[in-house]
Amino acid sequence: MKKYTAISLFSGAMGLDAGMDATGRFRLLATVEKEPSFCASIRANQANGLLDQNMVVFEGDIRDVDPMEVLAAVGLKPGELDVLVGGPPCQSFSTAGRRGTTQDSRGTLLWEFLRFVDVMRPRFFLMENVRGLLSAATQHRPIADRPERGGKPLSADEAAGSVVRLFADDLQKIGSGYHMDCFEVNAVNYGAPQLRERALFVGNRFQAQVDFPDPTHGNPDHLSAPSADLFFPKPDLKPWATLGDAIGRMNDPGEVIMDFSPRKKSFLEKITPGSNWRSLSVEDQQASMGKAWFAKGGRSGWWRRLSFDLPCPTLVTMPNHASTSLCHPVEVRALSLKEYAAIQEFPEGWTFCGTASQQYAQVGNAVPVRLGKIAGEVISRALDDLSDRNFRPYSRCSDHFRTVYIQSHVRTRQWFKGGETFVWNDGGNSQKSTYRAAVTVRNVKRMAAK
Repeated sequence: MKKYTAISLFSGAMGLDAGMDATGRFRLLATVEKEPSFCASIRANQANGLLDQNMVVFEGDIRDVDPMEVLAAVGLKPGELDVLVGGPPCQSFSTAGRRGTTQDSRGTLLWEFLRFVDVMRPRFFLMENVRGLLSAATQHRPIADRPERGGKPLSADEAAGSVVRLFADDLQKIGSGYHMDCFEVNAVNYGAPQLRERALFVGNRFQAQVDFPDPTHGNPDHLSAPSADLFFPKPDLKPWATLGDAIGRMNDPGEVIMDFSPRKKSFLEKITPGSNWRSLSVEDQQASMGKAWFAKGGRSGWWRRLSFDLPCPTLVTMPNHASTSLCHPVEVRALSLKEYAAIQEFPEGWTFCGTASQQYAQVGNAVPVRLGKIAGEVISRALDDLSDRNFRPYSRCSDHFRTVYIQSHVRTRQWFKGGETFVWNDGGNSQKSTYRAAVTVRNVKRMAAK
């Protein structure tokens, strides 16, 4: 089977690239990464034989890197590269924090990726980001000033989704234009032992429309339910992979652990595995949570102890925070770096360099390797089909951008209701605290060219 060439931008710990490599269909020629500790990890894995020995590492700010220099270093000309891969920093678009969108300098790195597409003109590109990018506006209007709060109507730049719309429109100005499909997916639905939503953008200059596969895994509680056919049309779904599948048999957690402070452990040791702050006395809740105790919302991450029989929550860069704690189910400690890598499904022996916080950042920010593998399979099949027709473009689509929602939102498990705290009991009856069934499996939205 033919191998296709790839170049990686914003490479980080290379979870996306490791996934594509796992397909056996790609040869990674070069990588561009800014952080010195991340580059040290890349070089270490290259030295250990886990990455191509001839891969060229460009260390530096992508804004200072010339795409033509990268192409020249690997002996390619514009139009000859098969796939450009990358995940521009996403904090500006995350709904988990304060959104700055493209007014934040990190938001403009999307257009640095576009600059490389413009110069290199790859046959395909794969860009990943947080799902919040799809609803981000190029200009952020504070909630207090929006129309529903009495403010003036939103401008086109303030409308939800205007960032992606602008990006898609600018893609049309490159050569004969790129068609782009975006897939909203969750890694857990494809066998990863982690709940992690991502947006995967697949673009190509041949007007090929590609599709991401339907989920292969589902919530075991729903697979045998009477309404299973409604939510899961495919009868051959496998149960979700769990934290226990990833680390349950791990005897040595490794030496790198960003652990909880003694004070935090004094509260966590009172938490039943599979529960959170709701298992503390009211006095301990107030003493340990401060003002957060009076806040609205579920606050499910506060003093959270994990369960072996459930998928792991989304990995964060600092598992030892009280409000986003990732405490081991049995031991009163945070998940170790080695456990993090296993949950992200990095290849055995993958090395991470730098301080403990830098290593956790590399793994916590990485794309699950499994999603990279599936995306690589999608792209390699599309390239095979185009190769069979001598890369003759398809008829131009009336829509130049699609968003395909594929059950990315896993509705949360029940923690508390009507004054009752629900604890997930590994191996026991946890029916009350199960995850709720999905409402929508697949939904497609199309964006026509202006």
